[in-house]
Amino acid sequence: MASILVIMDIPKTAPHSRLAAVLTETFGFGPALASIAALFIIAVFFLAVVWFIRSAPPRTITLSSGPPGSTLQRYAESYQKILAAYGVTLQILPSAGSQANLQQLESAESHVDIGFVQSGLAQNGNVSGLVSLGSIAYQPLWVFYRSPARIIRLSELGGKKIAVGPPGSGTRVLALALLQANGITDTSATLQNQDAEAAAADLLAGKLDAVFLMGDSASIQTLRTLIRSPEIQLYNFVQADAYVRRFSYLNKMTLPEGSIDLGKNLPAENMALVGPTVELVARKGLNPALSDLLLEAAQEVHGKPSLLQKQGEFPAPLEHEFKISEDARRYYKSGKNITHRIIGSFWLASFVNRTLVAFLPVLIVLIPALRFFPNAYRWRIRMKLYHHYRRLLRLEREAAGGVTHEREEDLLRRLNEIEDGVSRLKVPASFADQYYALRGYIMFVRARLKSPART
Repeated sequence: MASILVIMDIPKTAPHSRLAAVLTETFGFGPALASIAALFIIAVFFLAVVWFIRSAPPRTITLSSGPPGSTLQRYAESYQKILAAYGVTLQILPSAGSQANLQQLESAESHVDIGFVQSGLAQNGNVSGLVSLGSIAYQPLWVFYRSPARIIRLSELGGKKIAVGPPGSGTRVLALALLQANGITDTSATLQNQDAEAAAADLLAGKLDAVFLMGDSASIQTLRTLIRSPEIQLYNFVQADAYVRRFSYLNKMTLPEGSIDLGKNLPAENMALVGPTVELVARKGLNPALSDLLLEAAQEVHGKPSLLQKQGEFPAPLEHEFKISEDARRYYKSGKNITHRIIGSFWLASFVNRTLVAFLPVLIVLIPALRFFPNAYRWRIRMKLYHHYRRLLRLEREAAGGVTHEREEDLLRRLNEIEDGVSRLKVPASFADQYYALRGYIMFVRARLKSPART
């Protein structure tokens, strides 16, 4: 009976890629299935490459800081130097203060990536698109006033001329909240919006009775000038515990006696201060490698002891209005990514880490699949061949010992069915030897059926 060997191969007329050809030869896929599988593998690697490229840390990021000369501006300049050593450019965008920084981060049109924001500013805002990398420092509120007598409570400032900080500053937000808690509003006192330097000058000149200052808008020099002035007094928050209980984002701090000037004993006694912490806030999606680098810079800048904080107290994952990012949580638990700890170069470590993340999962999935599917396919082909072998062996046993003419015709009919089934088999070229062996065995059984004596 005539038969045709069907060995699966790459059709000459179909434009398949080399990968599709390999899949066809290895797995025995049809042209369409081989093309689909090839496109899927290429698509997976393409997506991995796209992710690899897009996940590269940017070489330039923008930070919204504070007014020139302010504490926040000094922080930003320190960060800028540290990041520059790793090949990352930090662009500093001066602002009016913490509230302005928060507005920049919330704005979709802004190109600000990170910013210094004091806690307590976003209690009623929508900050779902922002995350915190942690608190980096205390931000004490300094209240200076002109009065020969000591002021015990802020309510005593009623009817006075008070500078509460410029619009956009965190100073203004906190000052208004504390004054309102003491029953003071713009109807019971004269509240003015000068910047820190102008307000300090007016206080020294006697044009103001009190000023509220914070590091987000005032320079260190301005604070020192007022502390050293004999006509000006620093307000002692004797009710600090009550303020901290009422405003959960505030902290109580102690300015030790003589800590400003030991020789002149400034201040002359321990002074209680209150204030929020400053958080390093970022847009969601900040590159993980940059998150680690920023926190490493924060440890270098803020980890040292100072008048108001202990060694290693900051940065810290203190969560207020902003959720601590997952990358920051991981950093606080285990430090930098392992590749950045092993490899000294920031960019090389980033390259290695992205390579592992992008391509290792693909290889972990594809390599076992490439091992499993050929074995599964070979087993499937063998089962088809063994099925015909079993039928052929059964037929040969029945033909042993001689058969009648009628029995011979029945056996030949069944043998033709087996041969037809084998002819319709589609097997890859790697199974050609087994295929031809089966065809030869069929010819052998056919010859034996025609040779035995009939009964």
